[in-house]
Amino acid sequence: MPLFVNPFKKQDVSDFDGVYVPLENSQRHPSVVGVRKDSKVGDFADEKKLEVSEDPSNGYSATTIEDLRAEVECDLAASGHDTAYDRKSKVINKAITDIGMGRYQWSLFALCGFGWLADNMWLQGVALTLPSLSREFGVSETHVRYTTCALFVGLCLGASFWGIASDVIGRRLAFNATLFLAGVFGLAVGGGSSWVGVAGLYAALGVGVGGNLPVDGALFLEFLPFASSGLLTALSVWWPVGQLISSLVAWGFVPNYSCPTEGPCPRAENKGWRYLNLTLGALTFVMFMCRFFLFHLYESPKFLLSQGRQAEAVAAVHGIAYKNRKTTWLSEEVLNEIGGTAAVVEKQKLSTGEIIKRNLGKFSTERIGPLFATRKLGLMSTSILLRSFCSFLIWFCWTTIGMGYPLFNAFLPQYLANSDAKQPTATNIIYRNYAITSIVGVPGSLIAYYTVNMKYVGRKGTIAASTLITGILVFCFTISAEPNFQLVFTCLEAFFQNIMYGVLYAYTPEVFPAPNRGTGTGIASCLNRIAGLCAPIVAVNAGQANPKAPIYASGGLFLAAFVAMCFFPIETKGKQSL
Repeated sequence: MPLFVNPFKKQDVSDFDGVYVPLENSQRHPSVVGVRKDSKVGDFADEKKLEVSEDPSNGYSATTIEDLRAEVECDLAASGHDTAYDRKSKVINKAITDIGMGRYQWSLFALCGFGWLADNMWLQGVALTLPSLSREFGVSETHVRYTTCALFVGLCLGASFWGIASDVIGRRLAFNATLFLAGVFGLAVGGGSSWVGVAGLYAALGVGVGGNLPVDGALFLEFLPFASSGLLTALSVWWPVGQLISSLVAWGFVPNYSCPTEGPCPRAENKGWRYLNLTLGALTFVMFMCRFFLFHLYESPKFLLSQGRQAEAVAAVHGIAYKNRKTTWLSEEVLNEIGGTAAVVEKQKLSTGEIIKRNLGKFSTERIGPLFATRKLGLMSTSILLRSFCSFLIWFCWTTIGMGYPLFNAFLPQYLANSDAKQPTATNIIYRNYAITSIVGVPGSLIAYYTVNMKYVGRKGTIAASTLITGILVFCFTISAEPNFQLVFTCLEAFFQNIMYGVLYAYTPEVFPAPNRGTGTGIASCLNRIAGLCAPIVAVNAGQANPKAPIYASGGLFLAAFVAMCFFPIETKGKQSL
């Protein structure tokens, strides 16, 4: 197998010998939905008409075109769309599920994890440069926080642009372009000659980094078998690793390449923050090269279908089976039997306008309305306001945490500097303590995956307890300016904070019903980014009145999220998603 792959090579089914087996000779995934042959298509909207069965005596075998069509009809009844594209998309989903989890998906898990890693790595990287930027460019310690605001502007633009662009230009281009842009502008930051210039480069960097979470999450999910879809939440494990890398690199460079005394620091003596950004930029570019040259990413079969490139979509699925050393029953003939001939597909392929309309349609009242429609999601009340309360609780938590997290973490190096203390903490101690905090925080995400399934604890108990403790620890941080005292509480805060985030990423998609899951989680992510954008503005204005005010605000927001979590009416532990 060659070390480097051709990222532009188009695949054909003939490239994967021995992969295809006829549907009647295939082995389907054991957890398929069985439908009695005497059921009518109109019955599929009624869940009581559906049965889960692998017993061929009920007339269902799962290895005939008619039974496959029945499964697709069942899925379409809940999706809200019924076109040739939608039918063939459901068939591809089932083909990937039957292939199962394998080498291709695990490789993609690592490469998508790079995106999550880069997201937090640069967020913390900016935080770690603020003290040095203030000293070199003569910007006050409060106003320099607008640098973080510039980054969040880029993150918001990147998340919006790349999320839709990936549906127009393809997942593969967007998947590689996000890290490429982040790497290029990350390297450019190291040569910034003014504060405004550095802030502008961080904003451009954010446009690249901001696309990682929506693009990588969507791409990974489209290649995941249904039974392994929970691995999407496991990507959050990469998040604290990004902070760890930033803190260790900063600890090595900033204290050793900055002015030894307080006050203004000229460029010639203040190169530590530049070395930090150059290193992070180089690491980001290496991650891009791993994606681009060391791994052949097949274009998303669903995107290829939306463009009318059916043969390439089938070839992509064959490529996944080949990488996983499995077989697949998918062929163009099967797709045509379920969704119509190639000519029909060409007529019904999605135009750029239709793709954008579908993306924007996720936020229409027709898509958002069902989030408030059920009694369980609405806290079992007949009042429309109360019935919508559960969805608002989740969005409220994402908003408050979206502001509370950067209010404390994005400016933590400044807080650790103890600017209001009689004896400011040495730079080496500041970055050492930040690195220790990052190391202690890493296990939090891993522990979250165990506690969420514990009896009498579950998702609700884990997230509520960890959020409460996080808020309390943030307040405790302000009690003393002694470095070791602050180190203890920042370590504990980072640990419980990562538990909170790990559960929040898992709980949010589980609690929304499947047809509206993308809408619910999309709104949550959007509110989280907007709140993060506002955090530096709050930090600047509140910090001028009281240096500890942003910390108090952060702790209060975490406690507000805890109160909302106490009213979550749904526990998803041990239950199938709605």
